[in-house]
Amino acid sequence: MTPRNSREQFHKSMAGSIKKQNGVGVGGKPMFVIGVDEAGRGPVIGPLVICAYAIEGNKEAELKKIGVKDSKLLSGENREAIAKKIIHHPHQIAEVSAEEITHYMKRKVSLNEMEAEKIAGALLSLSKKLVKSDAESGGPKDGIISTIFVDSPDPTPKKFELRIRKYLRGTPLEKTQIVSENKADFKYLCVGAASILAKSMRERRVMEIALEVGDFGTGYPSDGRVIEFLRSHHRDAVLQKYIRHGWATMKAIRSTDLKLKDFF
Repeated sequence: MTPRNSREQFHKSMAGSIKKQNGVGVGGKPMFVIGVDEAGRGPVIGPLVICAYAIEGNKEAELKKIGVKDSKLLSGENREAIAKKIIHHPHQIAEVSAEEITHYMKRKVSLNEMEAEKIAGALLSLSKKLVKSDAESGGPKDGIISTIFVDSPDPTPKKFELRIRKYLRGTPLEKTQIVSENKADFKYLCVGAASILAKSMRERRVMEIALEVGDFGTGYPSDGRVIEFLRSHHRDAVLQKYIRHGWATMKAIRSTDLKLKDFF
């Protein structure tokens, strides 16, 4: 199953500010906040998935009632149940394949830079659904985006905000407020929602890949099943496009493999 088909199937922000806006902007236009988060930065196998999730300010309370929170605080069963309840709100998924990540690394592009570029792309795609009538996407008409909340992977969140803004220059989102914070998925409901949908999609892709190449565990280097699988199968042709070849884990496994060959 391709990522595109998979996406088709898959288909506390600033409380004071939201109370004032009450989800309605100038001329009665809906006022949106957007939360952005990712799943799968660290794995050596599989994609990085980013989600930009929009909701009207006066509807954010719905997320709390549903049980939205940082996806890492939810069991897989609860996460999937919540995902089904929140997926009807406008959102945009950006999936970065292991092949693409490897390509970026060969060009000496950092993971933070790559993620900022992909986030900007997801935001621009989502904004088109919000500010313009789109019968195909079902997006609301002529909305206003008040604030974008981003879970920053950079320990200095302002740096990550500036990375994103670099890719928004000359676009309708150029002057939109961006709140970039560490642990934003824990602090803001809209970011928690984004984390849930990103994690849900990442897990779907892991299952699809496993059906093709065999069970490799979670894809994270900290998972012993992943290391054992890669030691036995890292040369398999079918696996190559799913491996992040620039990861230190892969370099170590290949290095060990070469040393064993020399020994025998």
